[in-house]
Amino acid sequence: MSTRHAAKVRGGVAAVAAAVLAITVAGCGTGGDDKPKAAQDASSAKSQGDASKSQAPSGTPKPTPTEVLATVNGEAGMTLTINRAARDAGGFLTVEGQLKNTGTAPYVNTAPWRGNELNASGVSVAGVTLVDKAGKKRYYVLRDTDGRCLCTTGLAIIEAGQSVPFFAQFPAPPTSATEVEMSLPTFATATVKISG
Repeated sequence: MSTRHAAKVRGGVAAVAAAVLAITVAGCGTGGDDKPKAAQDASSAKSQGDASKSQAPSGTPKPTPTEVLATVNGEAGMTLTINRAARDAGGFLTVEGQLKNTGTAPYVNTAPWRGNELNASGVSVAGVTLVDKAGKKRYYVLRDTDGRCLCTTGLAIIEAGQSVPFFAQFPAPPTSATEVEMSLPTFATATVKISG
């Protein structure tokens, strides 16, 4: 191939590359959207924030409710605050709240909270129970098909000052039951009003 012919080919390749680049840049425009870029970025950030709220993983807590149904103390400065005890569709009762280490040292004695649970749920609050005194019945945390509790898991250490979400799901007591006594090992018993 002559030097002159090679220069023509290179020039043609450069022209094609420039045309492709121009088309690509034109395709990356705003697509007819008249919003300024700052408004588009804000809108995108808001929609991503909304998506992250609605698609939170199961272990992630919802925004902290302000209503306090009960607060009980455990050992070494641990407190358990119950913010919600509500009947759900399908005959379940879901209890939610927070565990907080108000002490000055990390809390490491979480193993008793799992009750008689062996390995299916790991370190969890599977040992929590509800008692319907009027109906004279005790309720245990529900399990999934693999034997894992429908409750908070992964509680190996709670650092000083740290709050972690608490949640446990039970079979719902009869609708005539308006309150239950909730017990979690190492904590005092809490009387909790049921909503719904």
